[in-house]
Amino acid sequence: MPLHTEILRTARLDLIPLRVEHAEEMAAVLADPELYTFTGGVPATPESLRSRYARLVAGSPDPAVVWCNWVLRLRGAAADDGGGLLVGTVQATVTVPTAEVAWVVGTRRQGRGFAREAARELVRRLGEEPGVRTVVAHVHPDHRASAAVAAAAGLSPTGILHEGEVRWQRSVGPQDVPTARPAPDHRPGHPAPDHRI
Repeated sequence: MPLHTEILRTARLDLIPLRVEHAEEMAAVLADPELYTFTGGVPATPESLRSRYARLVAGSPDPAVVWCNWVLRLRGAAADDGGGLLVGTVQATVTVPTAEVAWVVGTRRQGRGFAREAARELVRRLGEEPGVRTVVAHVHPDHRASAAVAAAAGLSPTGILHEGEVRWQRSVGPQDVPTARPAPDHRPGHPAPDHRI
């Protein structure tokens, strides 16, 4: 099964492959302007999210690049607080041998470890993906909560700055295999990754 179509599971979350139908609920999850303090931008309307999600679901026009996007759905006791089942997203842009990851959890559900839980599972699963040798995230240097998520997923800061963000990375998979061409930091056509919490 291709990675971008897999359902991933953690103790409290199902990571469900993104669908256009998620836009309305996700617009509510991502509606707090505070979420955009470090990444810039403003909350999206359900209509604009539907358009964005349609592009993401269609996939990268470059066959060497795979866009993987999941919504985070609560299950069990974690879902019983009446706040809706979707809490955020994780994403990976895979250009062998590198996978660039990002995450966002809505303000209402922050501080409960959901981003850490999802990011750890995503990085674990990427380590099983053939050809992936390095997982990368870019985190604003003042965003301590997002840096804590990156650290919990096993990434370490490199000291390299890219567009004002620190590059974090982790080696995964067998390390004795020669690597393919290096991946660009940002792929044209793919929205810039979200690195919130």
